[in-house]
Parts: sequence; structure tokens; C-alpha cells
Amino acid sequence: MTETLQAGGKAPAFDLPAAGGGRVTLAGLKGKTVVVYFYPKDDTSGCTKEAIGFTGAKRDFERAGTVVVGVSKDSVASHDKFTAKHKLDLRLGADTDGRACESYGVWIEKSMYGRKYMGIERATFLIDGRGVIREVWRKVKVPGHVAAVLAAARALAAP
Repeated sequence: MTETLQAGGKAPAFDLPAAGGGRVTLAGLKGKTVVVYFYPKDDTSGCTKEAIGFTGAKRDFERAGTVVVGVSKDSVASHDKFTAKHKLDLRLGADTDGRACESYGVWIEKSMYGRKYMGIERATFLIDGRGVIREVWRKVKVPGHVAAVLAAARALAAP
């Protein structure tokens, strides 16, 4: 397992196929503040609420000079369906081989009803325009999360 990423460290590069076509890369967002949020699965309850929350705050993030990117191991086709069904307006990267999840340390052992399995930890990273991680949220609970990330993005954008 990768060592735990922390504020002040360099954000790992990623290059992922994206919903709607094309690719989303950290290098392609250089100079911008980026929120990268990892979520377990398209069209599940918590993940849908989180994506709708980020979509609803898109203009506020843009005003703070911030781009939001969601990442899961779902395919581009799954992301496209998820985006269309819930009218999402954000970039979703398809990490089907799990490399981005591994490099960000969010592919972890989980447990449900006593059964252990590997899955994506819901986590969010705020990355500045130089590629430095400025804030990390792990074991994210969806209620209030988008507002907390937006507040941190605004604080980062403040002169």
C-alpha cells in the first residue's frame, strides 16, 4: 500500500479516460486549484448525493478558481449513464485499472457484515495550482462535505 498522502505533499499524477469523451489529467489542470474526490461506485446512494452536491456548487467552485474531478473504478460508459441520469456537471475519471486509487492510497480493505473486501475509501484532496496537496479529507461523510471543501477552496483562493 502507498504511504498516506498528506497536506504539503506532491499530488500523484493521473491520466484517466473521462465521461463524455476525452481524458482528464492532473497535468492538464496545472495552474488551477483542483478538487479530486474518490468515490466507491456510480449511482449508489451516497455517491449520487455527493456528485449532485458538487454539481450544485459548480459555479461557486469556479468562482474560487477550482475544478472538481470525481474518480471511481467505474467505466466511462457507467460514468456517462450516471451523468445523464442525474444531470451531473462535473468531470468524472474512469480509473478502471485502479492506478489512481492506489497512488492516492484510497484502495483499502473494508468490512461489511463481517466480510472483508477491497474497495475505494471515500476521500477528497484539494490540490493547488502547483500540484501540492493543501487539504485531505478521509472517510468522508457526505452531509456537509461539499460545503467544507468549498470553504477550503475559497480560503486557498483568497489573497
